[in-house]
Amino acid sequence: MAEEHRESRNGEGGAGGASGSSSRPKGQLRGRKIGDRRVRVERPQAEYFRYAAKDTLVARPKAHEEKRPLGRGLAAARRVLFGRPLASDEEGGERLPKRKALAIFSSDAISSSAYATEEILRALVVAGATAGVGFGYLSLSLPVSIALAVLLGVVALSYRMIVMAYPTGGGSYSVSKATFGKMPSLVAASALLVGYVLTVAVSVSSASDQIASAVPVLADWKTHIAVGAVLLITLGNLRGLREAGNIFAIPTYLFLGMALLMIGLGAYQIIVEGVDAAYPSLAESTADMSSVALVLLAVRAFSAGSVGLTGTEAIATGVPAFKPPEARNAATTLAVMSLILGTLFIGITFLANGYALIPNDESTIIAQSAEAVFGVGSAGFFLFLTFTTLILILAANTSFAAFPVLASVLANDGFFPRAFAFRGERLAYTLGIVVLGVLAAVLIVAFGGSTTTLIPIYATAIFTDFTISQSGMVRHWLRNRTPGWQLRLGINAVGAVITGIILVSVVISKAPESLLVIAVLPAQVAVMWFIRREYDTVETDLELKREQVFDVPRKRNRVIIPVMSLSRASVQSVQFGRSLSDEVKAVLITPDLEEGEALREAWERTLPGVPLVIVETPFRSLVTPFLHYLDVMAPSDEDTVTIVVLPEYVPRHFWDRILYNQTANQLKSALVGRPDTVVADVPYGSEHRHAGISFRGLWHRRETDDGGEDEPSDHRHARSADAAKDEDAEEASR
Repeated sequence: MAEEHRESRNGEGGAGGASGSSSRPKGQLRGRKIGDRRVRVERPQAEYFRYAAKDTLVARPKAHEEKRPLGRGLAAARRVLFGRPLASDEEGGERLPKRKALAIFSSDAISSSAYATEEILRALVVAGATAGVGFGYLSLSLPVSIALAVLLGVVALSYRMIVMAYPTGGGSYSVSKATFGKMPSLVAASALLVGYVLTVAVSVSSASDQIASAVPVLADWKTHIAVGAVLLITLGNLRGLREAGNIFAIPTYLFLGMALLMIGLGAYQIIVEGVDAAYPSLAESTADMSSVALVLLAVRAFSAGSVGLTGTEAIATGVPAFKPPEARNAATTLAVMSLILGTLFIGITFLANGYALIPNDESTIIAQSAEAVFGVGSAGFFLFLTFTTLILILAANTSFAAFPVLASVLANDGFFPRAFAFRGERLAYTLGIVVLGVLAAVLIVAFGGSTTTLIPIYATAIFTDFTISQSGMVRHWLRNRTPGWQLRLGINAVGAVITGIILVSVVISKAPESLLVIAVLPAQVAVMWFIRREYDTVETDLELKREQVFDVPRKRNRVIIPVMSLSRASVQSVQFGRSLSDEVKAVLITPDLEEGEALREAWERTLPGVPLVIVETPFRSLVTPFLHYLDVMAPSDEDTVTIVVLPEYVPRHFWDRILYNQTANQLKSALVGRPDTVVADVPYGSEHRHAGISFRGLWHRRETDDGGEDEPSDHRHARSADAAKDEDAEEASR
């Protein structure tokens, strides 16, 4: 007889068809010829799973749908906020091309040009006031900015080498781990993590300053604006990298266009048309200064403006987020970013010198530059400040792209909780994004959104990372003497020395704020070291030797069931216990002995053969007497497994769960970890299918009113299904 199998659903059988366990005949149809039969084969798993190989299934989207109404509602809300869930094989679509990567990873570095010049000028104003020369030192700002642009080039070259040498991401953490070992790498990672948190806090705080400069009535709401901006960026990043790139790319490029236009117009006005403004002569102001004092003044201004270099490390950390070839694309993006940042930094400082701008608390230097070039209250002025505010807010997005990646690398290495390595529905490192947003918001509130207060802490963390990464690359080239290593070694050595000097200068000149990082880093390293030691200890405890083979256990089971009353839930637990062992015992902990004896009478009538032990508790405690009962009457024994079966009622709704199972929850918490003890939950409820366990067949026959015996509906259903299968098989054989 020829047979033709036809699926009733459009599912992939794969290896499952061969196994025979996932398909069943579902009726027959006669073929066109007398001896032909067509058998319709139904695969119930096809809607939810497909077979990749024998005993290997792949879950389809249907298998990820929630069953409960509340779960479906929450899933719908997540889709609205964050978008549809993405499968793992869609990760390639979440990788970033260079134009979007420049917007995401470079917005921090590019936006620092909005406040780096101001930090240089503020340092020089303070020094001039101390020396009694007023604003006489401000002309030094342009040479300092040029020197900082040169250092930016050195740092960018160094990070380009890191990108090519360590393309898996992690930045200075990966470098120091490979060259110095665990402890220095943890210091580098801690500095990076602190720096990323502060990047968010500083960027959005500076953005709120720009808003207050344009709209002074909002000055009292700066902290609220900053916290709201952090919330919006967090939500945007939870939608995934590609979504974040689409959202953040346009404001980044608008700011670049307006900033370059402002610098071009301002340079034309200063050089060609001429501007009737100038700082006092630097030569006259420094005539009485020694060479050493002048150098120290320049170093102080240099250290203050070094905050403009922040953000250059982010690309080296987030290399895996780029489209292939990852390392090459990341290196190209880093070079473009450095060129843009150097141009903006020198250009804005040139405008400040040309227009003789003075830093003050009412208006930022970037806002004063826009006023001088475009005119006070002009459309160009408001457009530029709008784009500046957006780029500063979105600069925080650099950290949201890099912090979660670094946290996942640390989690994979065992120094962070493993939950940080888990990717959410949108293929983003959800926990890292949320933690970063919360920490940044806390910092903003704690420091009142003050950019000036946050920047010293920020610079200390970033230059700690710079110094470690540069030093690590020096050791890298000493170990790996590839062609051209001498030049690369020289670049990294110069960078390490300069960044180290700046780090010391920032720590000393910006104390006590800068000392906060010095205190936080060791504590953070200690926590990460503790996490790794804990994981190593547990891994050693759980490790299996390769040659170990386990036979069938020879232990006996004994079942103990704590009960409160005689009900369907307790009877179902007893029947489940009987299926595990012949040694089943129920225990009632009660403050009322008379009620206990009444329950025992009903118990022996309903469940003969299962003893009920009554423990009277005069002090009305339930959990502790039961635990001591186990210790005395069912002590731990390596040849016996004690199974404590807990009856649990499954509520109909999520809001009434607090009304039930409180004692059972306390017992579970107390019993977890007890030697040679297993805790089993036996759920019972009207919506029994949600409990995840079926107990068909555990109920005995019961007597009917006419004296006969009636089968439970579960038995009748199972028997009718078996009979139908037998009839189908008999028909098929005919």
